[in-house]
Amino acid sequence: MANQLGLRLRCRREFQAAMAQRNQQTLGVKMTLTKRLLLGAAMFAGCMGLASAQEADPTNMVRGGLQVIQMVDQGKVGELWDGAAPAAKKRVTRSDFIQQVSQARSPLGAAQQRIWVAVNRQTVANEDADVAGQYVNVEYETRFANAANRVVREMTTFRLDRDGSWRLSGYVLR
Repeated sequence: MANQLGLRLRCRREFQAAMAQRNQQTLGVKMTLTKRLLLGAAMFAGCMGLASAQEADPTNMVRGGLQVIQMVDQGKVGELWDGAAPAAKKRVTRSDFIQQVSQARSPLGAAQQRIWVAVNRQTVANEDADVAGQYVNVEYETRFANAANRVVREMTTFRLDRDGSWRLSGYVLR
């Protein structure tokens, strides 16, 4: 029980730090908060399908995040956008989405090793119904071929949509 509480507290601190950094740097491109939140919505929609809120346990979220990241690895960014939530498509065009994700990932080369490190949950209150709601962040430590001397953190953020589907709402490299 104490270990679970310690893990939750550590995950919460990591999430808060990640969100603070995410607000300053997303994919190396300055973007509005709405674009950052919805940039990845397209990616998760095609991978998680219509998962219900009850299915949003950490194991499923880790698997969903890995599916999204693997699709990015395979260059299937356009397919991820095609399955995006309407709100994401409204704020980020397909071509911009592909360009931003590719611009961030291409210089790193192929993923050599990827390890899941954290899952965090948060409820966000906001006047914009497309932003407000339940979120889950999944973080991975990844070593890339062209950045072998350092570990890069990949964070996928998922939002529970009105239709009960979890859709990606962010993808950040740090």
